Amino acid sequence: MNLLSVCVGVPRAVRSKSGWTGIHKQPVDGAVLIGRMGLSGDHILDTENHGGPDQAVYIYTGPDYAFWSAELGRKLEPGTFGENLLFSALESASVRLGQRFQVGGALLEVTFARIPCVTLAERMGDPGFVRRFREAGRPGMYARVIQEGEVREGDTVTLENSPSNDAPTVLDNFQAFFASQKTH
Repeated sequence: MNLLSVCVGVPRAVRSKSGWTGIHKQPVDGAVLIGRMGLSGDHILDTENHGGPDQAVYIYTGPDYAFWSAELGRKLEPGTFGENLLFSALESASVRLGQRFQVGGALLEVTFARIPCVTLAERMGDPGFVRRFREAGRPGMYARVIQEGEVREGDTVTLENSPSNDAPTVLDNFQAFFASQKTH
């Protein structure tokens, strides 16, 4: 598996939430340092819901992009979903929490599913996109940084461990979040 792109975002005006977002990620050339709190040069503006040590890096995958390109009937550019890293293989839903990936010089550990919000819907130009994203069950995954290091497009991505088959998948985590919302 390879790293197809490394993306960072700069603050940009948005109609939703605080009025600013970093969801509009763009691919960068060359090496980018992944530190404990995320990628150098990346801006996370909604720190109540994104970022921090357990959501330092957002990862999406080629098969998930292929699904959305077919679903939406158009080619999607890297960074469309606000991801920092785009892996060439795997479907995010089946990855288990605790899975570690060696990417370039960085070691990352999957912690949570990405939960869609109104900012993603605005980014996609579809007010109903949160529902569509939820129903598709292709959330992508947040990761913490176990080892800081540089990454670049084309780096090899390797699985570094095998979490227990009892460990919840990213999709289990995603569905549990929405199930808990029904009780509140």
